[in-house]
Amino acid sequence: MPRTILVADDDPNIRQLLVFALGKAGLDTIEAADGEAALAEVAARRPDLVVLDINMPRMDGLEVCRRLRSDGDTPILFLSSRDDEIDRVLGIELGADDYVVKPFSPREVVARVMAILRRTHAHPPTVESAGALIRHGRLTLDIEGWQARWAGVDITLTVTEFSILRTLAVMPAKVFGRDAIIDRLHGPGFAVTDRTIDSHIRNLRAKFAERGGTDVIETRAGIGYRLGACSGEAA
Repeated sequence: MPRTILVADDDPNIRQLLVFALGKAGLDTIEAADGEAALAEVAARRPDLVVLDINMPRMDGLEVCRRLRSDGDTPILFLSSRDDEIDRVLGIELGADDYVVKPFSPREVVARVMAILRRTHAHPPTVESAGALIRHGRLTLDIEGWQARWAGVDITLTVTEFSILRTLAVMPAKVFGRDAIIDRLHGPGFAVTDRTIDSHIRNLRAKFAERGGTDVIETRAGIGYRLGACSGEAA
């Protein structure tokens, strides 16, 4: 069945542009012109992904994201008019999956939407067997269930956060540069800034640190990231 995308933006021209582009890519779309309408559509229609403008009337996109995150893990792609909002958009408070800065190319938005959907519905990598769990110290990843646990406690991650952690966990001895992580998530040649990856890494660390997971991801200065000891002991 075609995936359904909610396009939430108060500018009807932007909505029309994105609805047309997403439709050409084989995706079903629904629209919302403000934040309250976006929440109502999510509750009623359960879209597979939300394209969410930050600056909307009645309720801005940041508040919509907070409410969606408190109630589930629907993937979110933000539309932002300012590049310096990335840390707020992708940070621990919100946890969006990706963002695009206006003005944007409709093809770029479609590409990022498709990349998030592929991660959401991708076949998991073979670790031991189909549906295998990856265990490393106190960390457990249920690959098919897209669930992370620390010392048996569920940790709620976005699609992108889980994908990054899975990438590191499948090859725990390997140090992944930012470009290598981007390639694993989106495929070669996909344009994502280093700041985007760094923001997701900070988000992951903060979520696990709340449960005592202070050594989940290790930074190798000037190289990249790899899975940490996951012992719960500070480095």
